[in-house]
Amino acid sequence: MTEATSTAPRLFSGSHLPLALGVIGLVTLSAMENRAVGTALPTMVREFDALGSFGLANAAPNASFVFALAVAGLWSDRHGPLRTLRLGAITFGLAQLLVGFAVAMPMVIAGRVLSGIAEGLLDVSLLVLVARALPAVLRPRMMSLISAMWVLPSIFGPLLTGIITEHFGWRWVFLGAVVLLIPTWLLLQPAIRQSRFAPEPERTAEHAAELAASRTALPWAAAISVALFTLTLTGDHLATHRLLGGTVVVVALAVLAVAAVRVMPRGVFVARRGFPAVVAIRGLGGAGFTGVGVYLPLLLTLQHHFSPSRAGISLSVTGVFCAFGSWLQGREHPFQRVNVLRTGLALMTVGIAFTSLLAWTDASVWFGLSGWAIAGIGMGLSASSLSVLMLDLSNAGNSGRNAGAAQMGSVMSIATVVAVTGTLLALNAANPQPWVFGIIVTFGAVLTALGLLVAGRVRKV
Repeated sequence: MTEATSTAPRLFSGSHLPLALGVIGLVTLSAMENRAVGTALPTMVREFDALGSFGLANAAPNASFVFALAVAGLWSDRHGPLRTLRLGAITFGLAQLLVGFAVAMPMVIAGRVLSGIAEGLLDVSLLVLVARALPAVLRPRMMSLISAMWVLPSIFGPLLTGIITEHFGWRWVFLGAVVLLIPTWLLLQPAIRQSRFAPEPERTAEHAAELAASRTALPWAAAISVALFTLTLTGDHLATHRLLGGTVVVVALAVLAVAAVRVMPRGVFVARRGFPAVVAIRGLGGAGFTGVGVYLPLLLTLQHHFSPSRAGISLSVTGVFCAFGSWLQGREHPFQRVNVLRTGLALMTVGIAFTSLLAWTDASVWFGLSGWAIAGIGMGLSASSLSVLMLDLSNAGNSGRNAGAAQMGSVMSIATVVAVTGTLLALNAANPQPWVFGIIVTFGAVLTALGLLVAGRVRKV
């Protein structure tokens, strides 16, 4: 063993161990909550007789997530990630309590809005911690670790959630998350104490100008959140108020378009080379994959008559194979990052196309889910690669804002797609036909194919 090898930094040793353990705990809890919602939500909307609100329940956290990302990026760069991390944990607990004690669907929606705020605060603060505390050589491994923490929640979470939902009620799924938040926060404490002694990044005139621009963008981020929520809410009632609802949808889309141009980095909407292309592809890939994934449990429940525990298998497939794809990209290999990204997007496109057979044909459910597994591997390869590219194209002074912009682009795309597809479902809520889900899934494949077409632009030259 050479001296260089013996002194190479390791993720689970020395000063990096507390951060790795803290990230494991928080990401695992977030993954459990995510899988719980996906598994329990079909039962919740049926219990409240609110199938038309399924899209809104999925899109609400995405809408609030957008504004939370803008705030989290600004706070993390100005004051460090700790304040943002604490507020995110508190908001997460409140969200679970609100959903757990819900007596009507509006309370569930409110809890989901808080959940989106919590996720935005936590995601950005954790990424900033990673950017400040880890050397560049360890960042791909940390991205792989974050994805890997979805494996066990994805394998056991849907099954456990389904069992709890069927035998004890879905409320205990969310109330249990509040109980788990306490030990998870304690697990993160060593990393928090260690980060207090980390050196502050150097502040330059350029960084000050970027912070001022971020503050200016906050009202536009709020406008995006309101427009996304309005778009989805109106879609739920479009069948009964077509003229008024159609007018509101057009206005919301116009506000969304104008505000998105204001808050996104220049060049995102034309996938300009470098960081703008990373944001654009993240939006296309995220909307394509997640816009399909949120509907798979409902598709399996309504069209294939799966129980809640069995319908959760799609979420297990999502987490396991996404983590496997992320693990693959984190291994040492001779391939350029852009080629890994292209491979991931290609697998997503092919896999989602196969998944659409669940709706369009009478093919075996397991055949369709095999396609979803292929798409999951592709998502793991591409999402982790895009996270690494984002960090490589950032520095200590703008990592928070860049992380927020990358996340915001993805979430805006996801929320818009879920709002549109949720409207389609709401218009057919009385008797959703297979073609409704077929259109939703096929559209996801189209979006990932667009991402594949521009993947080469993530390189600056």
